[in-house]
Amino acid sequence: MNQQIAITEKGLTTKLEMSLERIKTFEPRGGYYLAFSGGKDSITCYHLLKMAGVKFDAHYNNTTVDPPELIRFIRKQYPDVEWNNPEKTMWKLIEEHLMPPTRVVRYCCKDLKEGGGTGRFAVTGVRWAESARRKNTRVGVEFDVMGSKSKAANKNRQIFLNSDNDEKRRLIETCQIKGKHVLNPIIDWEDWEVWEFIKSNNIPYPELYDQGFDRLGCIGCPLQGPKGMERDFKKWPRYRKKYISAFEKMIKARKERSMADKSFKKTDWETGEEVMEWYIHGGE
Repeated sequence: MNQQIAITEKGLTTKLEMSLERIKTFEPRGGYYLAFSGGKDSITCYHLLKMAGVKFDAHYNNTTVDPPELIRFIRKQYPDVEWNNPEKTMWKLIEEHLMPPTRVVRYCCKDLKEGGGTGRFAVTGVRWAESARRKNTRVGVEFDVMGSKSKAANKNRQIFLNSDNDEKRRLIETCQIKGKHVLNPIIDWEDWEVWEFIKSNNIPYPELYDQGFDRLGCIGCPLQGPKGMERDFKKWPRYRKKYISAFEKMIKARKERSMADKSFKKTDWETGEEVMEWYIHGGE
């Protein structure tokens, strides 16, 4: 990629410079740990790190349910990204947790997406613009990226988990549980600014964006709502079958558990199809 970025929008130029300054200011001695998903935001962070000239290594957490198109894209365009394969697939997690993942019970995020980077200074593509509520907060913008000792700066040094995806996400975060710091260098970028950066630099991106997908993630993720889930299962019917197969094993495991433990609530589900209907339209 040409290091002299061809950006004409003044607002984006300013944010680009700020993001590069953030990255350079906090560069750790051992280099950054880039949490790379293959989506537009992590792609932007990857190339910003390159432009900043800092040391980093990129890692992709294989969820086992990401779109095949996304997998092919990462393998082809980013062969230097290290793959972290989970100990258990999504299908095994569903069976062992005795329930599908939901908008509230998100064990899949914890077990499949948030591993790696322990003891490292991680970089993510988290942005306020991904949420209408997050967009209205001013706290992150007010953070002193130069390490000010001011009250406002100290207020922002709070503890967050990677799954805490709300409007309070900060430029710099600390996860004591996982023992790592997190830098979100494009936290204040808008969607159009991300796309302007990508397209003005002729950076390849996943074809799914041109097919109407605004955000990429696990196939059948409940966070996208029923319409998004239905769209996923229509496009990738093989994964619908995989979910149903996992649901059927889950039902069997629930029945075995209820027989061994009378205090465990017996399931009303009889088929994987019934669970799928609840998963799409009834889960919380």
